[in-house]
Amino acid sequence: MSNLIKKDGYNFTFNPLACKECQGRCCTGESGYIYVTKNEALAISEALFIDIKQLVSKYLFKKGYKYSIKENKVDGSYECIFYNKELNGCKIYDARPTQCKTFPFWDYYKTKIGELKDECPGIDNV
Repeated sequence: MSNLIKKDGYNFTFNPLACKECQGRCCTGESGYIYVTKNEALAISEALFIDIKQLVSKYLFKKGYKYSIKENKVDGSYECIFYNKELNGCKIYDARPTQCKTFPFWDYYKTKIGELKDECPGIDNV
């Protein structure tokens, strides 16, 4: 039985077992936006046992009409505020936003497999 994930329209497979050793490259690196919907924000606030106002003030920022998760700057890199380096994982894994759940199968990477392979050790060309 294979652990490889393949999705229609993508010329690569993903092995999620590689996440254990990669040190969260998809959660760290260049600055970016991880947008959250209202329902995702509610799920995150429940996972953290805080109310939505606390979540917004402590963990999110407004970008245009949307909210994005804050980042911490660490040694010239940026990491998601929910990334836990000691655990090599996400503090809100079960409540993480759809954008995180669908990585690496983002439209952006359909034509940028080389860039994706540099970021994610679980990628293989088909």
